[in-house]
Amino acid sequence: MRRSTAAAIGTLTGAALIVGVRLSVSAPVVPSAAPPAVDLANSGQDADPSATPSKKASKKPAAPEGSSDEASGEAGGGGLTNGVFKGSAAKNPYGTIQVSIKVTGGKITAADATYPVTGDSATINPPAIASLKQATVKAQSAEVDAVSGATFTSESYVKSLQAAIDAATA
Repeated sequence: MRRSTAAAIGTLTGAALIVGVRLSVSAPVVPSAAPPAVDLANSGQDADPSATPSKKASKKPAAPEGSSDEASGEAGGGGLTNGVFKGSAAKNPYGTIQVSIKVTGGKITAADATYPVTGDSATINPPAIASLKQATVKAQSAEVDAVSGATFTSESYVKSLQAAIDAATA
């Protein structure tokens, strides 16, 4: 009888300690994976001094949200105004994504995006956005394939990208 009582008390004490430790331990701190800075405005040392964005183009407002879901990717690489253009912010359940593009010689030469970097987004968004940025420059339009495992990120990126392309076309 004493052994069973001692075993029960030991088991309950051990379980209480484990639960107490689990409750007192905070989640590991995930380093904030800040998006790499792309010098879209040619203000850094690596900038090409001959390519200067148009002052008129850089002051244009971004297209309103949801204005061009049907026209996805129609702007292509031709007919774009030189400069840096920011698309409207596109929300998804995990945060907001906003794309900026740099147009030189009528073609998209760089793309950058702001995106959430907390929780699961810290591991999903950085590689997905990097892939989407490369696809944007290659496709010269908003017709880029979604990244597997980052559906919401991909949809928000394309929506904001199309708004930036629309602003560069206007």
